[in-house]
Amino acid sequence: MLIEINPQNPQQRLISRAVEILNRGGVVVYPTDTYFGMGCDIMNKKAIERIYRLKQRDKSKPFSFICSGLKNISHYAKVSNYAYKTMRRLLPGPYTFILEGSRLVPKIMLTKRKTAGIRVPDNAICLALVNALGNPVITTSASMPDGSILHDASLIHDYFGPRIDAVIEGGVVPGRPSSVISLIDDRPEIIRKGMGDVSLFE
Repeated sequence: MLIEINPQNPQQRLISRAVEILNRGGVVVYPTDTYFGMGCDIMNKKAIERIYRLKQRDKSKPFSFICSGLKNISHYAKVSNYAYKTMRRLLPGPYTFILEGSRLVPKIMLTKRKTAGIRVPDNAICLALVNALGNPVITTSASMPDGSILHDASLIHDYFGPRIDAVIEGGVVPGRPSSVISLIDDRPEIIRKGMGDVSLFE
């Protein structure tokens, strides 16, 4: 199913349709401020396992997830004053922050060190989705097993076909990765330079 949503002003009834799919354990592809993301409800283990299969990814490499904002992040991660101030300056934006996960995060979503990658993208559609669902949404690029990225909603729809439940068409995405910054122990470390200014951490 291809759902067209206005990127500036997402229509609530269409967001609700996508949320219904997530609530049923569905997998949805949606636009972000970097790539098209593929995701499901973080609390649905079967749906998470489906995404591992779709991506042909090893379960020892957890996916990142999207929160609706800073307040939401503090439910799912341990956020120090330093981390809070840092993220407040940069979010929403094309960053993935590595933080220590809280007890609310399912084990399948944490690394051995109990860390998680968390995003608040600068994209009205995916934030509306997370807000309406009430839980974070897993995010991983809608790529093929060989790693090549698909940048067009209708191409993604054609490629994955019935293996996913919906693709949200919502304008152009930049097609570049987020910057990944670890804030563990208040020692910032740039894991990957992508979109977004990382000079604050250099």
